[in-house]
Amino acid sequence: MRKFYSSFLLSFTFLYASAQQTNTKTPDTSAITKRIFKLGEVNINGKKNGHSNTISSSQIESFNKLDVSHALNLLPGVNLTSVGARNESVVLIRGFDLRQVPVFIDGIPIYVPYDGYVDLARFTTFDVSQINVAKGFSSVTYGANTMGGAINIISRKPEKLFEIDARTGWLSNKGHRLNLNAGSNFGKFYLQGSASQLKQKGYPLPGDYTAKQYEDGGTRDNAFREDSKYTLKFGFTPSANNEYAISYVNQQGEKGNPPYVGNDPLQKARFWQWPYWNKESLYFISNTGITSNSFLKTRLFYDKFSNLLSAFDDNTYTTQKKPSSFQSLYKDDTFGGSVEYGNNISAQHELKASLHLKTDRHKENNVGEPVRKFRDYTVSAGIEDTYSLTKKLSLLPGISLNLRHSMQAQNYNSTTKEITDLPENENYALNAQLGAVYQLSAISKLNISVARKSRFATIKDRYSYRMGAAIPNPDLKSETATHYETGYSAIYNGKLEVEANLFYSKISDAIQQVNNVQPNIYQLQNTGKAEFYGSELSARYSVTKDLQIAAQHSYLHRSNLSNKAIKFTDAPEHKIMVSANYQCSNYASIQANCEYNSSRYSTSYGTKSGEFAIANIGTHIKIYKSVALEGGVNNILDKNYTISEGFPEAGRNYFVSLAFNNL
Repeated sequence: MRKFYSSFLLSFTFLYASAQQTNTKTPDTSAITKRIFKLGEVNINGKKNGHSNTISSSQIESFNKLDVSHALNLLPGVNLTSVGARNESVVLIRGFDLRQVPVFIDGIPIYVPYDGYVDLARFTTFDVSQINVAKGFSSVTYGANTMGGAINIISRKPEKLFEIDARTGWLSNKGHRLNLNAGSNFGKFYLQGSASQLKQKGYPLPGDYTAKQYEDGGTRDNAFREDSKYTLKFGFTPSANNEYAISYVNQQGEKGNPPYVGNDPLQKARFWQWPYWNKESLYFISNTGITSNSFLKTRLFYDKFSNLLSAFDDNTYTTQKKPSSFQSLYKDDTFGGSVEYGNNISAQHELKASLHLKTDRHKENNVGEPVRKFRDYTVSAGIEDTYSLTKKLSLLPGISLNLRHSMQAQNYNSTTKEITDLPENENYALNAQLGAVYQLSAISKLNISVARKSRFATIKDRYSYRMGAAIPNPDLKSETATHYETGYSAIYNGKLEVEANLFYSKISDAIQQVNNVQPNIYQLQNTGKAEFYGSELSARYSVTKDLQIAAQHSYLHRSNLSNKAIKFTDAPEHKIMVSANYQCSNYASIQANCEYNSSRYSTSYGTKSGEFAIANIGTHIKIYKSVALEGGVNNILDKNYTISEGFPEAGRNYFVSLAFNNL
């Protein structure tokens, strides 16, 4: 450890000394953040996202966040976690999971139809311009299922005749990243494309990791990943108030599933691999100015998802002879669209109304079995307004009515080898919200809101037998949450930017496991009641023109009011992050950050993942015109920690990349 610190200090000294010898400017990474595809934004007029709800592409690169889940963890109120048994990287927003906080790309829903989740590790950040997060109070123009908020990943749009942003890099354990973004803006027409690959053999475990069954240390077993992505966007802007764009996204992934190596006797190691995890999307977005004060925005989309899960007998990953071994196939697709109408009725009223239709189709089977089919459609109609009572006070009312109808659901009886139809069902949900924004002064504002939001039960919630452990419940209704929030934001002396939020959420009709409906068999029912409350405080301060520091603290408390014995999992009560960015000269910069998480529950019956603190550092050095060298160290102190008990995270690891951009 002492040798490491000595070498790091030497490297820093050399970097700083070199920086003082030149006045060459560092590439302006903030320029990348300007290339935001505005058609892909979903906002409530009068309520702008602050730094506590938005991540820019320059932040993503500065912190070396390679996938969306790790990028989202930079925000207060967001907790990175892992579905260890499936090797899925997900986040919780103020305690709500991704079934309750759906993920969108340019306002297009991308979550998996069957269970409502999406593995955010499969979504690399290389072509992202910005990520916006709505917490609790969110625009009704997102559509249904935004019970806890929404996550919108916004793509890029070129601004110059020709622009390119590319990186090639090396990662610890024989990993690499390759990505290219290229675009052209011809005035009325523009073209944006990207290609990328992220590949890793695994990740290094900490030096003090103690070998256990199924994991001997060194490189984490069965932790490989490979994700490739290709995108293409063509746009037409005939006038300032009219824009039309069509986008295509192709993702191809494969991954291993590291086995459980914890201390919980109820948890068993799974020997799983995903030979493919593929997603393909085609979508059209347009904005048409009807008059100088009104517009019509449309979104049309078609999305395909398929994967193969291979379960093996043991950690050789070669045979599939045991009853627990199988090959499971998913083939899903989603199509639909939305229409949004906006009108500035008067100087005081900015009205928006929207209509959404989404059809989900899920097909599944194990190899050797017939295909079972499921089909839902979801409709949402909503209206929201920004009403300016005075120059300082605005009200933000909104209301929506959502409908989900099951059109097809099938069950396979492995004994009789027959497929039978399961009962259809239908569910309505009414959402309503009211916000107020008050401009206290030229530098500060206060916002208050209350919102009632809902989430429909997924196909899996309603129809899965959970490998024989559960009884389906087609009549599951939507679960709801009522959110109360107060927020304050201000900028002092143009240097200190502060945001603070207090929130309280009351959850009712929560979908919860009810045990022994039949002997040793459970069922999901709308029996749960819970409350979540907490606070978020974040600040950014420019100490000098060359040194910026930032800090945040998130507090979250969750109580299961229906059954105190059932614990809420995957989010700590406390999360603290501190970072500093120092521009050594116009030639080089250094960014350092550290993160603390208190302990969290990993299972509903009380298994815990302990508290941890990790530190990271990175640097950016311009070597010639638009060419730069980037590198750094994650988990500098080589801490042995988990975010899901029994699934150790990476120890000290390194990255180096060569970057080119003419932005």
